[in-house]
Amino acid sequence: MATTAAPAGGARNGAGPEWGGFEENIQGGGSAVIDMENMDDTSGSSFEDMGELHQRLREEEVDADAAAAEEEDGEFLGMKGFKGQLSRQVADQMWQAGKRQASRAFSLYANIDILRPYFDVEPAQVRSRLLESMIPIKMVNFPQKIAGELYGPLMLVFTLVAILLHGMKTSDTIIREGTLMGTAIGTCFGYWLGVSSFIYFLAYLCNAQITMLQMLALLGYGLFGHCIVLFITYNIHLHALFYLFWLLLGGLSTLRMVAVLVSRTVGPTQRLLLCGTLAALHMLFLLYLHFAYHKVVEGILDTLEGPNIPPMQRVPRDIPAALPAARLPATVLNATAKAVAVTLQSH
Repeated sequence: MATTAAPAGGARNGAGPEWGGFEENIQGGGSAVIDMENMDDTSGSSFEDMGELHQRLREEEVDADAAAAEEEDGEFLGMKGFKGQLSRQVADQMWQAGKRQASRAFSLYANIDILRPYFDVEPAQVRSRLLESMIPIKMVNFPQKIAGELYGPLMLVFTLVAILLHGMKTSDTIIREGTLMGTAIGTCFGYWLGVSSFIYFLAYLCNAQITMLQMLALLGYGLFGHCIVLFITYNIHLHALFYLFWLLLGGLSTLRMVAVLVSRTVGPTQRLLLCGTLAALHMLFLLYLHFAYHKVVEGILDTLEGPNIPPMQRVPRDIPAALPAARLPATVLNATAKAVAVTLQSH
């Protein structure tokens, strides 16, 4: 029996190390004991594991949906951002274009170099042109030369303003609405610019060869005779002297302008219309400047509105001696009345 049991024990001993712990438990205690502490709690599947897995899957789906929505929003925002950027670029370009145009216009009107050719003239040339403005020309078969500058005409207009203002002050002219300076400037510049524009319009209708700049220069230098006549007659109040200078000096300057226009106009009817209008306006303007701001006009206004009657004044007078209602002496009453009258006049 002993010999047959040995191979079985040898077979168990040679089985391998995987059975070593099991055999030791059998040999030591005679029973099989399984240690549950060494078992992994997460092994196997349970309801908790399924719930966690389901929750994880739902979170992944939500994350995927959120990523897809963000991608779509990104594409939409990208298109919207592109449109916004494009609109900003267009608005920026329009702003820059408007800014360039505004700066170009401002520099055009603010640049003094544009006006320099019209005022670039020597004093000797201005003096010679002033003298030539009083000398009528005889040759009208070809167009006469007209100065293309505005320095001399502008200075003559300012001189006429100063002379007219002097005449207003010496004649005690009263302007009910406005000031003397504003009236003088408005009258002189209004005539120069207004009549020049009107004659240029007529010249255009009559097919005359003249520009607006030349018309301004021609009429401006034609005011030289007006300045001389008004300066003399405002200081020497003789109507006969005024009429003499009006015909002589004013007529010479007017004939000079008429001759220049005749040389630049074709046709007798056109010449008569254009030159007659200019001569009438120029001579009548000198009459207006001489008589408009004198006491003659004030007398006409007083005639139309009525004489200025001074207010009634209290004059002291003597009280008769016989006063039935008063028992005071007459001398006391007279003195009292005179004192009251003097007091009222002083107030």
